[in-house]
Amino acid sequence: MLRTTSTGFGMLALSGLMSDPAYGAVAGDGGSVGPHFAPKVKNVIFCYMSGGLSHIDSFDPKPRLAEEAGQPMPFETARTMFNQDGNIMPSPWDFHRYGESGIPVSDLFPHIATCVDDLAVIRSMTAKFMEHAQGNFYFHCGQPFTGFPSMGAWVTYGLGSGSRDLPGFVVIGSGGIPLGGINMFSSGFLPAEHQGSFLYPGAEEPLANIRPKEDDSKQRRRLDFIRSLDSMYLDRTAGHPQVEAAIKNYETAYYMQSAVPELVDIRDETPATRRLYGLDSTFPPKRNYALQCLTARRLIERGVRFVELTMVDGRNRGTGNSSNPWDQHTDLIIGHTRNAFAVDQPVAGLLQDLKTRGLLDETLVIFSGEFGRTPFVQGTNGRDHNPFGFSLWLAGGGVKRGTIYGATDEYGYHAIEGIRTVHDLHATVLHLLGIDHTKLSFRFGGRDFRLTDVHGHVIKEVLA
Repeated sequence: MLRTTSTGFGMLALSGLMSDPAYGAVAGDGGSVGPHFAPKVKNVIFCYMSGGLSHIDSFDPKPRLAEEAGQPMPFETARTMFNQDGNIMPSPWDFHRYGESGIPVSDLFPHIATCVDDLAVIRSMTAKFMEHAQGNFYFHCGQPFTGFPSMGAWVTYGLGSGSRDLPGFVVIGSGGIPLGGINMFSSGFLPAEHQGSFLYPGAEEPLANIRPKEDDSKQRRRLDFIRSLDSMYLDRTAGHPQVEAAIKNYETAYYMQSAVPELVDIRDETPATRRLYGLDSTFPPKRNYALQCLTARRLIERGVRFVELTMVDGRNRGTGNSSNPWDQHTDLIIGHTRNAFAVDQPVAGLLQDLKTRGLLDETLVIFSGEFGRTPFVQGTNGRDHNPFGFSLWLAGGGVKRGTIYGATDEYGYHAIEGIRTVHDLHATVLHLLGIDHTKLSFRFGGRDFRLTDVHGHVIKEVLA
């Protein structure tokens, strides 16, 4: 039609368009897009501190808070979650410098402090939302609401899984699900094979509906028959990607029947390794998180691309707030002390174990919550949400180790140097995996979507 109209100029325009590479949907065979350039890392482990870890009590010391303790903030503050703003509250914990880099860390994290020379601490992260569910969705999906793919789903869409026997995106559970629910780990509009699979390593059935094989030959014949029927349906739907994803999920589930029991059986781990992670702790939340961290290492050893650890409520006070355990609007000292005790040794053990095994150079570890907390008190002994400037850290391959990037003001309230957004973090994570975030897109509803939306810049200052 184009050739017979407009004296061929339509064909000329079409050939120009076709010469431009397309980076949209997955290839017709369901394969991944593949890296755009040589990656620095192969895997990601995301330690998500849901609820909002206080940056000014952990990785961003502010001496001025102690100097002006009990005084009103010297400038107008923005609306907070509960608008019960009090006076300036100094950190209850002392900070000390560690390692050759001299990075200061509070007494909340004495074990992670010993690993600072492997960390890149970003002190100028910002978020657009101060409510937990919106903040959680934004941090995971780049959007503040449900229906969009999680970061882990985007990674497996871009790179696929490095394991035939396990899914590419695994969420390890033993605590509560962050506010917003399981949809923040979904594949959204991407094919369903990319959604996060929940694994509970200490449970009788670690992965729902996955049980050891009984009669392998009989089951294999049954699955082959089901696949033949599904393939006919796939032909009738012209290769619909969701149908293809369902077929692939059946196959992955079959292989997981053997892989999952072996994965969660840690009897081959040495007593020294168990102690390193804190599996011998008498504090149940620490034992649970230690098992998460150890399982994360075992998952990436088996080729799983993206692993997220859910935060265990370390307060142990029966508050029913396990979905956002760092959310200390009251009792900051009690809540943060117990939560930090639960995760500090396991996370440090994970970093040390990865490094010893030569895995840290090919793994990116992220440690962050959805926002920080205010420098002024809420009520008598808590802090409110603060999305205007907070800290997180990265460790692993391609990261400039033993460095601090960005800064908040003297009160730790607003980021003032090297201001960055969650979109920038997402762009950086994808970059380290060998993916150009502007080219990893998926056409949905007539528009090309990407994890970073129309935003995001790689934080080159934290790259080695």
